[in-house]
Amino acid sequence: MRKSESIGREWDDASESWADFVRKGKDYYRYELNNPAFFELIGEVKGKTILDLACGEGYNTRILAKKGGKIIGIDTSRKLIEFARQEEEREKLNIRYYVMDACNMDEFPENCFDLVTCFMALQDIRDYEKAVSQVARVLNNAGRFVFSIPHPCFETMMAKGRGIGATERYFGAARYPIQWNMKRLAKPFKTTAFHRTLTDYSNALHKNKLFISRFIEPKPTLRGLRKYPPLRKVLLRPQSIVIESVK
Repeated sequence: MRKSESIGREWDDASESWADFVRKGKDYYRYELNNPAFFELIGEVKGKTILDLACGEGYNTRILAKKGGKIIGIDTSRKLIEFARQEEEREKLNIRYYVMDACNMDEFPENCFDLVTCFMALQDIRDYEKAVSQVARVLNNAGRFVFSIPHPCFETMMAKGRGIGATERYFGAARYPIQWNMKRLAKPFKTTAFHRTLTDYSNALHKNKLFISRFIEPKPTLRGLRKYPPLRKVLLRPQSIVIESVK
């Protein structure tokens, strides 16, 4: 089994719980921290052709479609794509979804998208460099790649049964499990993520002639701070980073 397939199967196992988590208002880090910054940086998308990479059950893909984009969503998890297609049947936003590996997008021709997005998922892709090269291939000239990831300087990795902060061990790539066991989840699950440095991501973009134009380290909304006290810790140090690069 390829590594990408094994990670896809982890998300297959998590799909039902994840869809419930996202769709029932439980993912407040998305709603009140990461999405506001992500969509602020993306800006106007009306009429643009957009690829949503590692789209999951399609929450952000649907937002892009409602803003007027012409959207394709891809993910390695068959079950998450099934959830996305079921919602498309209900909402009819003209989104096309495919089960596809981000590292092998040969089905798409070169220079066919104005924008590629990847929301909090590039850290889950083992061969991120190949994924970035595929993004560069399918982007139009002057097209943009906008992605968000857990902030590598502050993320916590699991090693030998304990959490290791990036301030304790930042340099060097590492694969680590994530135990999703918050009370907000319908049922707990486990996925795999990969720690890389900001230099790693920057080098992958530069190698493929994608040049960083802007980045944002999101802060919580005022509404989020009032409603969800755990978000207050993000006022002290960033939980994530959103990066825009241009071809």
